[in-house]
Amino acid sequence: MLTDRYGLPLSTTVAAARDAYVEGVDLLLTVYPGGAAAFDRAIAADPGFALPHVGKARAFQLAGKLAAMRESLATALSLSEGASPRELSHIDVFRHLFAGQAVAALAALRAHVETWPRDSLVLGLAANQGGLIGMSGLPGREQGLVDFLEPLAPHYGEDWWFEAHYGMALSEIGRHDTARPKIERSLSQFRRNAYGAHAFAHLCYETGERDSGIAFMRDWLPLYDRAGGLFGHLNWHLGLFELHAGNLDAGLRLYNDAFCSDDHRGAVHQKLSDSSSFLWRSELAGHPRDPARWAKLIDYAREKIPRPGFSLADWHVALAFAAAGDDAALDGWIAGIEELVKAGRYPSGATIPAVARAFAAFQRGDDAATIDLIVPMLPDRERMGGSRAQVDLVEATLLRAYLNAGRVAEARHLLSERRPGPAILPVAGLEHGVPAQN
Repeated sequence: MLTDRYGLPLSTTVAAARDAYVEGVDLLLTVYPGGAAAFDRAIAADPGFALPHVGKARAFQLAGKLAAMRESLATALSLSEGASPRELSHIDVFRHLFAGQAVAALAALRAHVETWPRDSLVLGLAANQGGLIGMSGLPGREQGLVDFLEPLAPHYGEDWWFEAHYGMALSEIGRHDTARPKIERSLSQFRRNAYGAHAFAHLCYETGERDSGIAFMRDWLPLYDRAGGLFGHLNWHLGLFELHAGNLDAGLRLYNDAFCSDDHRGAVHQKLSDSSSFLWRSELAGHPRDPARWAKLIDYAREKIPRPGFSLADWHVALAFAAAGDDAALDGWIAGIEELVKAGRYPSGATIPAVARAFAAFQRGDDAATIDLIVPMLPDRERMGGSRAQVDLVEATLLRAYLNAGRVAEARHLLSERRPGPAILPVAGLEHGVPAQN
């Protein structure tokens, strides 16, 4: 019987179909382009093999081609009669995912990996900060991701794919010494692994190794195809390191050429979140605002994200509306989120409406209101979704508000309570430490 790279049996007897399917899965796992084409080769070799259609549907979903995603899933379902129990369960997880049923998809995934822990394509839906656990909006989701992955580790050993994900999850909760060898081993085994590069960038951020992050990304990015789904986001990481180093011009070149470029190939929300957060952070660092860039981002948001529903995207849309001073748009956006909260369809609750109002208050120069809105929600900030590096924007905004308001003691307290490791927040007024109290 033919098996995949993780030893799981496949319901095809055609070696060429198996080989092309394994290639397509690896391309999805490494976030390299070409997965859909590989799955097409598997389908051509064995038209009755259901799993390549599921893989192709996932590739289409990641590319934002939702009609093609649904068509591929329908084909997979039509071919599922001859599939094994593992493959039927595999298909069912993706069926829930593609229907937007995140809670049901996660429940199905948890049950699936109890029986088939080495089904990496299914596990990958929840193994990172942008997955079904990381974006759940629930409190404790950072530790929850580690708790989910830890019992699966013996099934994978030193597998390069698993170690990159597990390593980053450990890094996000401050277990850097445990995370580092896993991430470095993953990259040494398979350097052309965009998620491994992503995990290392986060590790460098969390440990304050700015210069190492710059050197690594400058060396690694030439290996990566521009069409890769993480191309823009990895360039954002490099741009963030450059901003921390005081190299705004270098960061803006990356902004223009990579993470806000017109040919951005990543997820829709990545272009918006990376670009808006970079601009906001640059202004917190004391650099002038560029209204034209914000206007272009708002046009993009209106076209691509017309209504709220995905927390990570939602607070970055709010950030753009606040920066532009579009109070009417921001009020409407917050109202839409609060309707979802009332209907029980927004797991992160009131966290994002609070921070959205804080962004607006900061924009209009009301530092006291900014502080009053952010401080109570800080303990729940992980519910906003995304990595610690992304959510640090909220602390940076609070710190700038403290400094603007002359509340130096509170600024000092915020910095003293901040987790150890990450590079100092690039906020104007911190160039030589927190200023002395008047």
